Amino acid sequence: MLIDGKLVEAEGGATFDNVNPATEEVLGRVANGSAADMAAAVAAARRAFDGASDWATNRELRTQCLRQLQAALESEQEELRRELVAEVGCPVLLTYGPQLDAPLREALAWPTEMIDRFEWERPLGAKDSMGVGYETERQVWKEPVGVVGVIVPWNFPVEIILNKLGPVLAMGNTCVLKPAPDTPWNATRIGRLVAEHTDFPPGVVNVVPSRDHLVGEVLSTSPDVDMVAFTGSTATGRRVMEAAAATLKPVFLELGGKSVNLFLDDADLEAALPGVVMSCVHGGQGCAIATRVLVPRSRYADAVDLVRAGFDGWSYGDPTDSSVLQGPQVSQVQQQRVLGYIEKGKAEGARVVTGGGVPAHLPVGFYVEPTLFADVENHMTIAQEEIFGPVLVMIPFDDDDDAVRIANDSAYGLSGQITAGDLERAKAVARRIRTGTLGINGGVWYGADAPFGGYKSSGIGRQCGIEGLEIFTETKTVGWPVR
Repeated sequence: MLIDGKLVEAEGGATFDNVNPATEEVLGRVANGSAADMAAAVAAARRAFDGASDWATNRELRTQCLRQLQAALESEQEELRRELVAEVGCPVLLTYGPQLDAPLREALAWPTEMIDRFEWERPLGAKDSMGVGYETERQVWKEPVGVVGVIVPWNFPVEIILNKLGPVLAMGNTCVLKPAPDTPWNATRIGRLVAEHTDFPPGVVNVVPSRDHLVGEVLSTSPDVDMVAFTGSTATGRRVMEAAAATLKPVFLELGGKSVNLFLDDADLEAALPGVVMSCVHGGQGCAIATRVLVPRSRYADAVDLVRAGFDGWSYGDPTDSSVLQGPQVSQVQQQRVLGYIEKGKAEGARVVTGGGVPAHLPVGFYVEPTLFADVENHMTIAQEEIFGPVLVMIPFDDDDDAVRIANDSAYGLSGQITAGDLERAKAVARRIRTGTLGINGGVWYGADAPFGGYKSSGIGRQCGIEGLEIFTETKTVGWPVR
């Protein structure tokens, strides 16, 4: 663990196993932090913010340290790549994109550049606000929120850690990071790099892995933590929010999704539909993955055949194989959860077109067959709940109004895709869908400068972009007499 600038063991030397989900073998052991360890990390972050260093006000130091961390990560990029494949089970090909290389290019670099470009002060102009006969000069100041508890999931751990640490630290905050117990090593590596290769003052960055999810509640409940930034399931997000309410701390929550992949009736279905099998990438373990395919009712049967063709050509299995885009589920628990949803879909009357179980040729590892459901109605469990597995459902619609109705008939509103021949028509439909991000005709919205988050049960706030910087600040309005 990294606590107060030192690499330390957990209380009592406690450890837990880190398991490779593709082989079921133990990779090694990691410190199993306790509630007392987490409290020590919080105390260190509090001291660092409250004056043990000038971190909160020293923009030059923040720029220097973030650039040092960037260089350190790049120096161990290949080690981190191998580690991610081993502990996450993500296909190695994805590490050259969203799992590692893409966020490493900009997740720290863009917020670092924004330290000197961010609007820390905004003039409001002079005004006789009370009508008493003299004017007051007024300004709005942006200041760090304080100590931020950062809780991250296991599916894209480096991407999510860096896209949280970059804005949190660039804005002058200190933090305590709790990685997911399924994938702790990438976070502990980052902690070691902070300790050994940067000038971060002690306590600015702390890393506390733990097998016990409840250790993270120290961050939600502690009065010394000013904010919690959480990415994970909606159920856990609610618990974080409830726990944080006692101390009235703000929360940033990036939660689940049940996004649509909508094909309007002027889309080239033959060209586009086989590609929706990409919903199975990384075992479907992505909150923004579009898992509900909406197609015109008049072409539904043909559409199912086209998607089936894409599934038939899909490569999955060993994540170290560069031809594979789907590896295992992250754990046996997650594998069984996905299989349970598949059985629920069958029980509710949906038809399995392909897949539906554990692949016979992969007896070792936590694999699930890429599974396609047809004859799905939007009220079914598999169309309403986030499965987080390689499971795609196909739903017919009658017209644009019906498609929008189905898209919005969800507790979630995180992401989605629209394909159409007429771009302006697609944009008009996009404006009616209540979701935080949308790709049109294959457009990709992702980037450190692009705000990401959701409507409804998909979360509160935005990660990345200007909005993702501002969320880690407090706003102070000041005034003084004009002389």
